[in-house]
Amino acid sequence: MAPDANDTGSDGTVNSKVARLIGVYDLGAELGDRLEALWTATESERESLRTLADRFNKRLLETAMNDAGMSVVDGEVDNLYRLLNADDVSSGNRTEARRRLERNGVDVDQLEQDFVTYQAVRSYLKDVRGAAYERKQDGNRVENVAETIQRLKSRTQSVAEKNIDQLVKSEQVSIGEYQLFIDVSILCEECNTQYGLVEFLENGRCDCHTE
Repeated sequence: MAPDANDTGSDGTVNSKVARLIGVYDLGAELGDRLEALWTATESERESLRTLADRFNKRLLETAMNDAGMSVVDGEVDNLYRLLNADDVSSGNRTEARRRLERNGVDVDQLEQDFVTYQAVRSYLKDVRGAAYERKQDGNRVENVAETIQRLKSRTQSVAEKNIDQLVKSEQVSIGEYQLFIDVSILCEECNTQYGLVEFLENGRCDCHTE
């Protein structure tokens, strides 16, 4: 099964990947404050969860480079992060970026494992910090739709996993330890940008309508 962005411990507390990494990388409480402020800001200043995840991951990369004693120049973190993650980067350029970091003592494999998704940022902001973004218009309707989709995804995943486990048990199919992904996405054909549907609803717009 795919792990959640957050796990709940036996004492009811939420173990957040983002919160854990803030401590591991010694990023300071102000980073959490900044993420929350940007997510709950007014429409013109607000950043999407995807943008906040990139912002957080770049901070991890910069910290790892500094801890390794690398001299970081302006724009270098953004460029290296793009080389490590962008879909349009060639394998050769990606490998070169990885090797450069590794030669300087950065554990790239661990760093990439630590990179967070927008789901992890959303869980951190909502479940750990109790933050909420209020839209001026139709906010309740959008929130209700997002919650309905989340419930349907959870239900679909639960039913699918139960049936797969039964098929495995009856030896009608064979598979090792597995992860099951239930993805509902929306693609804007004008800007060719694809979002998870819940993320799109929370962001409220695609790249076509981002100033």
